[in-house]
Amino acid sequence: MRFSMTALSSVLVLSAALPMMAHAEGSALTFNAALSSDYRYRGISQSRLKPALSAGVDYAMPNGFYVGAWGSTIKWVKDAAGDAKLELDLYGGYKGQISNFATYDVGLLQYLYPSAGTTDFDALYKNPNTTEVYGALTMGPLTGKLSYSLTNLFGNYDFAQAKDSKGSVYLDVSANFDIGSGVILTPHLGFQRVWNIANASYNDYSLTASKDFSGVVVSAGVVGTNADKSFYVPGAAANSTKFLGKSAAVISVKYNF
Repeated sequence: MRFSMTALSSVLVLSAALPMMAHAEGSALTFNAALSSDYRYRGISQSRLKPALSAGVDYAMPNGFYVGAWGSTIKWVKDAAGDAKLELDLYGGYKGQISNFATYDVGLLQYLYPSAGTTDFDALYKNPNTTEVYGALTMGPLTGKLSYSLTNLFGNYDFAQAKDSKGSVYLDVSANFDIGSGVILTPHLGFQRVWNIANASYNDYSLTASKDFSGVVVSAGVVGTNADKSFYVPGAAANSTKFLGKSAAVISVKYNF
């Protein structure tokens, strides 16, 4: 996942299915693959507002523990003069039940960008690989989740003042409503706070409708942010000034098997 492409130092996730797995009665190995019109993460495009392919695998154990991996094509590292075309996410955690109305989910998530570093990239960013711990509480249709960065957040670092972005936090509040005929409506609000990096913090929002057609999930929604329009743009290598957090429609087709 990418945050800024400026030279400073820097869900709507229709294609991604990061850890919020249902508790399985028995061990379960599942796979997924998706095509999205744009890979948005925390409201910011990772694919320069272009389509992305993704795929993942999850293993849920009967005792509540789970592990998984997910990958997607990206453009932001190349746009920032790096050499990674792929994001790979590895995660594991535990999901438990508090009552018939409430569950919790805690875990560790690592974002990897293989071969991202180049001389030009390293002059502007730290290692983009990022590790976060997270905790979520679900009560009925409502879920609140907090993610805390144990490392620099996606390479964000202020070289001028030698300040890192460790300890950055993301608060996510979302809900799932069945509005009939198998259509699920998902409103979402997110609050990203990036420590020590000027103009990097922002809020994001999305409203998504999805329907499962026997394992094929079709989603459509609107996503946007109030992010800084000069900070969240592709890097010089992309020769583009597109605002990566603009309000836009995003569609996705995902196959679960």
